[in-house]
Amino acid sequence: MTCITVFCGSAEGYNEVYRETAFQVGETLAAHNIALVYGGAKVGLMGAVADGCLQQNGKVIGVIPYFLKTKEIAHDGITEMIVVDTMHERKLKMHELSDGIIALPGGWGTMEELFEMLTWSQLGLHKKPIGLLNINGFYDALKALCDNMVQEGFLNEYVNSTLLISDSITTLLEMMNNYEAPPTPKWLNKERI
Repeated sequence: MTCITVFCGSAEGYNEVYRETAFQVGETLAAHNIALVYGGAKVGLMGAVADGCLQQNGKVIGVIPYFLKTKEIAHDGITEMIVVDTMHERKLKMHELSDGIIALPGGWGTMEELFEMLTWSQLGLHKKPIGLLNINGFYDALKALCDNMVQEGFLNEYVNSTLLISDSITTLLEMMNNYEAPPTPKWLNKERI
């Protein structure tokens, strides 16, 4: 992988471990010569992951909608800033630029971005690996929810297993490098879910 999109919060959270780990993620991507694509902000975990990558002379590409750039949250020290008109364009551009997606902790925006990428994968619109960095057990409840979706018949177990989860960025990158997308997207196979 040469470029990874990271979705994460514009807040730092209450526990310092979130910011510290986001910074380490940026450092790790740079150390592996993987460019970072992210939401373009200087605040929250977004700013931390960008700063970590920049600290190690990594390439950082921000994608930000114009209305957020004008609110003075845009990171002015990154390698490249792409300004788009809408949130949807932002997500699409981030997806187009990357070979894989990692979600760090965040709020509704992070969840929306993550689930759209998962849905696109399920429908066969892309074959990129999608990982959750489960910092401080943040995604334990989401994993339980996904398992419940399988148990209740709303999600195929094989599709659920394509969401890669680890509490280590190094392990997660290894999992992503070894990822193989499902051979047949939803709706095109005999099993409907």
